[in-house]
Parts: sequence; C-alpha cells; structure tokens
Amino acid sequence: MARKDRSSPTEPKRRRSFMGRLFYWGAVMAVWGLIFAVVFFAIFARDLPDTSSLYEVDRQPSITYLDRSGSLIAVRGSQMAPPVDLDALPDYVPAAFVAIEDRRYWVHPGFDPIGMSRAMASNLKAGRVVQGGSTITQQLAKNLFLTPDQNLKRKVQELMLAVWLEMKFTKKEILALYLNRVYFGAGAYGIEAAAQRYFDKPAEELTVGEAALLAGLLKAPSRYSPVSESERAATRATVVLNSMVETGIITDAQRDAAVAEPVRVSRTLASQHAQYFIDWLDKQVRGMVGEQTEDLIVETTLDLAIQTDAERAVRRILDRDKNKGVEQAALVALDGDGRVRAMIGGASYPDSQFNRATEARRQAGSAWKPFVYLAALEAGYTPETRVVDEPITIGNWSPRNYSGRFAGEMTLAQAVAQSTNTVAAAVADQVGRSNVANVASRLGISGPISQSPSMALGAVEVSPLEMAQAFDAFANGGRKVKAWGISRIRTNAGRVIFEHGPAEGAQVIHNPSLYYLNQMLRGVVTGGTGRAAAISGRDIAGKTGTTSDYKDAWFVGYTGGFTAAVWVGKDDNTAMSRVSGGGAPAAIWATFMQSALPRLAVQSIPNGPALPEGWLPPDPVGDALGQIEDPYAQQDTGVLDEDGMPTFAAPPPVQEAPKAATPKPEAERKPDTLFY
Repeated sequence: MARKDRSSPTEPKRRRSFMGRLFYWGAVMAVWGLIFAVVFFAIFARDLPDTSSLYEVDRQPSITYLDRSGSLIAVRGSQMAPPVDLDALPDYVPAAFVAIEDRRYWVHPGFDPIGMSRAMASNLKAGRVVQGGSTITQQLAKNLFLTPDQNLKRKVQELMLAVWLEMKFTKKEILALYLNRVYFGAGAYGIEAAAQRYFDKPAEELTVGEAALLAGLLKAPSRYSPVSESERAATRATVVLNSMVETGIITDAQRDAAVAEPVRVSRTLASQHAQYFIDWLDKQVRGMVGEQTEDLIVETTLDLAIQTDAERAVRRILDRDKNKGVEQAALVALDGDGRVRAMIGGASYPDSQFNRATEARRQAGSAWKPFVYLAALEAGYTPETRVVDEPITIGNWSPRNYSGRFAGEMTLAQAVAQSTNTVAAAVADQVGRSNVANVASRLGISGPISQSPSMALGAVEVSPLEMAQAFDAFANGGRKVKAWGISRIRTNAGRVIFEHGPAEGAQVIHNPSLYYLNQMLRGVVTGGTGRAAAISGRDIAGKTGTTSDYKDAWFVGYTGGFTAAVWVGKDDNTAMSRVSGGGAPAAIWATFMQSALPRLAVQSIPNGPALPEGWLPPDPVGDALGQIEDPYAQQDTGVLDEDGMPTFAAPPPVQEAPKAATPKPEAERKPDTLFY
C-alpha cells in the first residue's frame, strides 16, 4: 500500500502550541498597536505647539504706577521678575507647592495614573468635577504651550508634552520652570514677582506661612486673594500647612507657629482705595499711548502717605455714622496747581469699583453758594452789604431755611456763614443766574448747569472732582486749575512718552472779589455751619452743603494751596438720617487734614492778585463772625465724643415758613439792600 501524503488536504492541521498562539497574537496586536500609535500621534501631535517657545513669554505689557516719591501704587497688566534659582529658596517653599499640588511629583513620569484614577473616582461619586488629576508637569505644559480649553484633544496633548518635558529636563528643572512661570494673581507671574507683589520681599525671604499662602493661591488666584478674600485665603493656607505636615515637610510645631503668626500683605497692594485713582488714570494712559507694545512706568501726582490719611479718615467716620445711614463717601484732594494728591471713590473698592469721586454726579446743595456770592461780589457787593432773610417767592418757588425761621436784616458775610437759603436765592436772582452759571463754568464746573431759581441753592449735579478743582481757585490766589494725575510716562528703558508741563492756570478771579470771598468762607469755619472743620492754628475756609431730605452732604474746604472736597450719601439716592454738611463730611475733612497738613508745606490762604490802588480792606469779617451767636445753628456742647470729635446740640424744631411776602416795588427798595 502506498504511503499516505502528510500534506493531503484531508489530513487535519496540527494546532499551534500555547506559546505559538501567544506569539502570533502578540505580533498581530503589536502591528495594530503600531498602526494605532501612528494614527494617534498623527492626529493629536499634528498641531502640537512649537516647544522652542519654552523660554518665551506671551503676555500683555504691564503698566506700573508710582506715587510722586517713586513708591509703587499698582501694576496693571502682567508683571514678571527674573527667574529665581530653586537652590536659593528655603526648602519649604517649593515643597509647599509639591505638597498641595502633586505629592507624587518626584516619582511619576510626568503623569500620575494613581492620581488620575483617584480624581476620576471622586468626580464620578460627586457627579461633577471636584478634584483634578493633573501633575505639576502637566500644569507646566498647559501653561507653556496650550490653551485652557477643556477637551479630550487638549488633555492628550497635555499628557504628551508632559512626558516630553520629563524626558528633556530633570525634576528639579521642571519644578523651577513651574514656580517661575505660574500665575499668582494680582498681575504677578512667577514666585519672585508674587513675593514682591504680596509681601514686599524677595522669594528667598518667604516664611512658612507666606509660602503656604502663595501655594494656596494657585487653585484660584482671585478667589483666594489675601487682599480681597483674606479669610478665605487664610483657610486655604491652613489646608496647605496641614498637607506639609502630612508629607513630613514641617512639624506640627512649625505649622502651629505659622498659623499663630499673621501674614501681612504689602501695604501698597492692600491700599485698595488708591485703585480708584489708578482706574481714573488707566483710561487716560491707554488713550495717550495707543496700542501698548512694551512695559510702561507712569509717575503720578498721588502721595501714598496722604492717601492713607484719607482712607483712615473716611473709614473712621463711615464706621462712626453708619447708624445714620452714611454708606458711601468720596474725597478728592488737590494742591494749588491741580495735582491730585489723594482720591477715594467709595467705601470699598473690592465691593464696588464705581468711582464716586469722578463719575458720580450728585446735587451740590449749599456747597454751590460760593459761586453765587462770587458773582455778587464781582457785581459790586461786599461782605458788609446789608441783606434781609425773609420769605421770598421767585415764580412759583419759595425757598426755606434749614432752621425754618427768618432772621431779618444781616450782612452778606453773615448770610454766607449761616448758609441762609433765602438770601442766596435772592442774590442769584438779583445778579442773574446766568452770571452765576458763568462763574461756576469759569472755575471748572464742566457739566450742564440749570438756570432754574433753585440753582442758587445747589440744585446742580456735580462730581467731587469738579468741586475740588473749582474751589482750588480760591486756595491758590484765583488761578484756574484742571485736576491732573500723570506727571510722566516712560518705558523701562527710560524713553519718555509723555511729560506734564508746568501748570500755568489763567487768572479767573480778581480782587477785591477773591479777598472778600475768602474772608466770608473763613467765617463759615470760624463761626458758621462749618465749625466742625476748624483746625487750630490753620487758616481754613470752606463751605458746607446739604440737599433736601438729606440725600447728599458735602464739605469743600481749603487752606493755602491745598483743597479737599468730601461727599457722603447712598448709592440709591435715598435719605440719610439728618446728616448735614457740617456733620460727617466736615468730620472726614477735618480728620484727614489734621493728618495731611503736617506733611505739606502749606501757607495761609493767599490774597491773590494785587488789590486796586488806594483800596483799603474792611475790618476782618472772620473775627467778627466768630463772635456771632446764631440762634438757629447747632450749638457746640464743648464735649468730645468717643472718637474725639466735637458734639453739637440738636437745632430747634423746624417750623412752617410763613407765606411769602410780596416783593416791594423797585422805588421802595433801600440802596444796597435786598427785600425778598
């Protein structure tokens, strides 16, 4: 019988061994895996960024604002400092970031499968993203090369770049890159810039508590800001300290010591009220320089020491009078050339960035009356001109006095000191309200001015900045000023882009009108409604202002070459509880000026241009007014309150004003006397 051929189709094939099958399918999977990897990298690596940009920084140019002495006020835009050497830092500084951001940093290959699994489980359990699984290397890759988009492609690219970073650099180099490039909020990029911005010190001098606070910032720089969210930042820093204990970086005793020692934020950064001033300038700077291509330094007129005095004065009186409904305040202080030396635009910048010093327009009340009386003085009135406080009707409008009574015949100086409404209305009607409006515009009121009879009593909307610059002409000898805050703009290299020239305001008030007006406004402080603003040994003048229903209260005052306007009220324009210009505003003004004036080389209020030849001044009105007892004004009790401020007895109850008297015919009027 012939031998059967082993290759016959009818013979069953020998099955491969287990190892053979394993090798076969392993080879198949390897081939397909290679194909998948090629396709995967082709898709996801196709538009990976150029890693040569590792050492380049893509950021918006910064603007650094300095006060008049060169101290830092603020930085807008991005700020970076030279890279810090990791070896120069205390060991606990980089360790704080590792402890809270990536505990397995020193052992993983750029991504952490354990951490990713743990984060995925936590997120699935919570039904939302509550924990991230990115390593420090992945975060660096994202910050250096990628957009913040949250999608699968970006996450895969992030992982690929993280592995590339781990292959190219050592762990120490990656951590140094991370600390020198990460964003810490407040415009600070890198740990050196953050240490300077938040603590006014180099990173190598950071304490354990400060390092923990900065490490805690990275989760959400604005949410955990030690400036605007101090309590939340402290809580987050405690979490970091606990993590540092758990990882053996510090001991329990070191943590307790760090918690017990308060972390003090930079005084400059904490000066939130100065940010209103910076907001005001920021628009001007960007308008001057156009498209910004390099970092700029703006030298301003602000004086940080005086700004701090203003902040303390406002905070003190707002706290004192909050039970009276005093919720907001604004203050603008100018020197005699119009330089803004202090500006406060509200009670709290973090709570509201609306600048009430420059943008809010509120009725001026009796603080407007100096424009009325200046128009009268220029028309021939003098402080000794006899006027009559009596009922008056102009058209269908009948003004009333604060006291509800009428004092009869008095001098113009007395009417100014006691802020008599009927006299102001009568004088404005006599000299012409258009002339009053022209005076106000000439001195610096830029908004529309009503021509209605009530304009004489301040039914005109103005800003504190306008009032300060208008009154500044009274303080500097009659020269018009335009408030300004930028002295010079230059680049880091020293190239000057803008420089403010010498202030040469036109003479807008002449004598004897200026001499007379200053004498009368001194009387407001020495014996009138503004007595709470008097400062012993200082030549002070000014005017109170209170609107109907106590919605707005003002005090605008000055000494030689220095003026400050103060407003208080509510944003919703509702009434305060009988707060007048001689109350909270005058108290803020006096508290501020008592601290600020010793820092300034101010003199007595100047008389201004030469007086007419042969002219002799009358007896000083201010001294005489100081001896006048006003039966309707609040009476000084001689007792200081718990804040050291003078207290006043309540004024007499307001009574109904009698019916308006019919004006007498022109022929019956006595010379130099107003019968209204």
